[in-house]
Amino acid sequence: MNHYETVFILNPVLSDDQIKETVKKYEDFLVSNGAKMISKENWGLKKLAYPIQHKKSGFYHLFEFTVPGEAIEPLELEFRRDERMMRYLTVRLDKHAIAWAEKRRNRNKEKA
Repeated sequence: MNHYETVFILNPVLSDDQIKETVKKYEDFLVSNGAKMISKENWGLKKLAYPIQHKKSGFYHLFEFTVPGEAIEPLELEFRRDERMMRYLTVRLDKHAIAWAEKRRNRNKEKA
């Protein structure tokens, strides 16, 4: 089982219900493919560095999870097929990145 982090940007014209539905869809997809969710973060509506699909902002979300490597390709295929998805990036975390992600989670808990 590899440790992964996926950041994705959703279209800013979506309603709150549509955003929750989309995030839940991908969380369920990962769990059904054997993933163990470690962390989910909603970063909210952010301004983009450059326009994507003529949009200047998007809803950012982050998933941190462990899953066998063969589950990533089907996940990214689903991302590409979904018109609500503007961009996504999945990276496999090494031991240093895992430690940094844990520090970030703890820092976010302290703020809340």
